[in-house]
Parts: sequence; C-alpha cells; structure tokens
Amino acid sequence: MHPAFAPLLALLLAVLVAACGSIPLPPPTTERAPATHPTASQEKGREVVLYTLGLLDTGYRYGGKNPSAGLDCSGMVSHVYAQAVGLRLTGSAADIAKKGQTVSPDRMRPGDLVFFNTANRPHSHVGIYIGDDRFVHAPKANGRVRAESLKQSYFATRFEEARSYFD
Repeated sequence: MHPAFAPLLALLLAVLVAACGSIPLPPPTTERAPATHPTASQEKGREVVLYTLGLLDTGYRYGGKNPSAGLDCSGMVSHVYAQAVGLRLTGSAADIAKKGQTVSPDRMRPGDLVFFNTANRPHSHVGIYIGDDRFVHAPKANGRVRAESLKQSYFATRFEEARSYFD
C-alpha cells in the first residue's frame, strides 16, 4: 500500500468502527409466544383422524365392521371411534346421526362426522372429516376406503350435516 493512503485508511476504519458501535441492538428477550395446548376434544379428533388415515385403501364390504374383512361406511366409523378414542358408535349411518351435536359446516373440526343422502334417504352415508374440506369414507363404488373433497359436486349436493361426538 502506498504510504499516502495510510491516513485515509485509518480514518475509514475509525468511521466504520464508530458506525458499528452506534447501531442500537435490540435487548435480549426471554418472552415466548404463549403455548397453545389442544383441548381434549381436539386431541380426540386428531386420534380419530390418524387412525382413519391408516385405513385408506382398505377394502369395502357391505356390513363390514373390521378392516381385515372389509368395511362399510358405518362400520368404518364404529371401528375408528372404538379403537381411536374408546367411543361406542354403532348401527347404521342414520343411527349414528341420532347421536352427537350438530355442527355448522364452517365450524367442523377434524374427527367430526359428515352425513350424506346418497341413497334417496336421509343419513344414508357417513364419513370422517379430516380437515381442509376433506373426509374419509368407505364407499361401495370402487370398493376402497378413500379421501374425498366435500366440494366435489357429488358430495356437495348430497351433504346433509356434520356432527361432533366429543363435546
């Protein structure tokens, strides 16, 4: 370096050091966002959803109540609720719909049940709501437990109600 630039370099370094020292640093914080703990009903809903997702692609069987032999819609719901949360829901989709609390569609939570009129009679089909406008059911058509969208026109036009069994 040329000796004439030494004083200029020293001045530049002094300015940089002074500038760095003048930037206020935020004080350290020990605050954390408040922890959100799921409610008991949310935990049950999660357990139901997790168990339900494990049944995807299980074969359909009319009157079926266990995965090894095949499931129909109400048999799937009965099996899932019994295994996941120890809640006994038995009978047809219409029988199951007589229990629980009605939930408006905009307040549905994972684990709630969704009911449809698919056979020209009320509550003829049931599925388990998993969130994001999706549900899992055991349809006779295509013979496998699968997830569907509530917005799909077939289900949107046949949707009757949602019910909750945890509160």
